Amino acid sequence: MRADRLLTALLVLQAKGKVTAAELAAELEVSVKTARRDLEALAASGVPVYSRPGRNGGWELVGGARTDLSGLTEAEAKALFFLVGPAAELSPAAKTALRKLVQALPAPFRDAARTSSTSVVIDSAAWGGRASAHEPRHLDALRHAIVARRRVELEYGDRGGRASTRVVSPLGVVKKGATWYLLADTDAGQRTFRVGRVRGVTVTDEPVVVHDDFDLAAEWDRVAENVNELRRTMRGHLRVGRAELTPLRYQFGDDLEVGAERADGHFDVTIAGTGATMLAQQLAGWGTAVEVVGPESLRRELVRIGRELVSRDHAR
Repeated sequence: MRADRLLTALLVLQAKGKVTAAELAAELEVSVKTARRDLEALAASGVPVYSRPGRNGGWELVGGARTDLSGLTEAEAKALFFLVGPAAELSPAAKTALRKLVQALPAPFRDAARTSSTSVVIDSAAWGGRASAHEPRHLDALRHAIVARRRVELEYGDRGGRASTRVVSPLGVVKKGATWYLLADTDAGQRTFRVGRVRGVTVTDEPVVVHDDFDLAAEWDRVAENVNELRRTMRGHLRVGRAELTPLRYQFGDDLEVGAERADGHFDVTIAGTGATMLAQQLAGWGTAVEVVGPESLRRELVRIGRELVSRDHAR
């Protein structure tokens, strides 16, 4: 007899107060005989449920007893459903789990939880862009291996398309923007893999040893900061007015640092990028609205772009 079916039967009793074996059978999608056996098993296990015979009879919890399976406060329930609701739209199993969790909540919390779960939509596409409709093919297999704490044989294609096979200890998966990453221990130390480049996953019987103090979020912060520092091979120094600060923040995000306001009302701003050419291309559209103080290599690149544009315009 499946424990999750018994749990569902208990949650249905909590939600409805009283059910017949036929009603429970329809809810569980089993036979009436199986539903009756489940109810009898609940009673035998010590759950205060009893059968009331007669025309208006059925099965109900003694004294309307309630079992708070979640242990959540109302504020915690709302916060949880705000987060879980949008993600559950991507998975039928998650939708089923969400319904069960709603039933497990104390009755006064249920309406707020249902509203919370449907009050947030996550649209991962940037304006003018398109979000991926599907998760990477091998994401579920990696998730299962992480939960089971089993090493996996990973078939992987690098940026150049070259394939390799290695055995790794998966530690966690992270979604950055629209891209999923796997953090794993390898014979050469911890590495980060793009899940979209994984070509095959074979779960082994070898256990993964995870240290008690391992924190996936903290580890990802470290990885992300290292990647950002590798990207930031050049820093440009600008002087801008207050009106330009917001659009510059939108354009450069964490790659922008704003200094204190100057006496003339302008701000010294630092931007970071992968080189003078890239930064110059990003700044070229600003024209005279942004003063580039340095370095000289960035100023030269802007001059080169300007001359090319003028030369092309004159050639027409």
